[in-house]
Amino acid sequence: MLFLLGMKKKHYLCIEIRKRMKIKEVLNALERFAPLPLQDSYDNAGMQVGLTDAEVSGALLCLDVTEPVIDEAVQLGCNLIVSHHPLIFRGLKSITGSTYVERCVMKAIQAGIVIFSAHTNLDNAPQGVSYKMAEKLGMKDVTVLQPESSSLCQDAGAGVIGYLPEPSSVEDFLHQVKDTFGVGCVLHNKSNHQTISKVALCGGAGSFLASVAEAQQADAFVTGEIKYHDFFGHENLLMAAIGHYESEQYTLEIFKTIIGEAFPELPVYATTVMTNPINYL
Repeated sequence: MLFLLGMKKKHYLCIEIRKRMKIKEVLNALERFAPLPLQDSYDNAGMQVGLTDAEVSGALLCLDVTEPVIDEAVQLGCNLIVSHHPLIFRGLKSITGSTYVERCVMKAIQAGIVIFSAHTNLDNAPQGVSYKMAEKLGMKDVTVLQPESSSLCQDAGAGVIGYLPEPSSVEDFLHQVKDTFGVGCVLHNKSNHQTISKVALCGGAGSFLASVAEAQQADAFVTGEIKYHDFFGHENLLMAAIGHYESEQYTLEIFKTIIGEAFPELPVYATTVMTNPINYL
């Protein structure tokens, strides 16, 4: 907003007045995209730490909140951290600094930093985490795999299913997945398919959707984690586990788009801290 202030000798001083945005306004934009009621019953998405009436100075985006991430927010001058995984997942009976979660809570409060998480509500939101995976693979005709039972949000639900731009051999498809998500190791079964065209995806630990993908005649199902025994009994479905972190890494792009479109002047950063606790040798 611009104001012209009259000065002597008909000179004018042009002063730009920036609208002061509060943290809660940014969080409202995130919740409009991924309403909190969309989260699974076991989850703890939403506000984690802090007060939201303060003016927002900048937002740092991450998958996981760790002490180095909070240090990075301080260095960047950000008083808001938006994460995918909730820092506080289970109840805290004390805050003494004995765990990294407790230390993060203490550090954030001392620094005046608000922590907000959009987890399974973002997984289940239209154009959420699994849709971003499909976008990275160039898939088309993408729809939700397991629709949300309530009418809270149209096209909400778990996972997605769609088609590759062109049919691919199993080997080429697995290499495409590995390259797209920068995966150190792809765990997969052997399937009866020679070519892959119809693909189901789910970010994070999505093995519970394997039977749904098979029922919808997907050729392949890609997710972050699959337990050993869950690989059995799916000969007609190529199942691939690419790592929890790897499957969700592009979630930060979703956050950045939501905040950037609503508040284009707000400084928004993707963390440079690698928070994946799993390493490949």
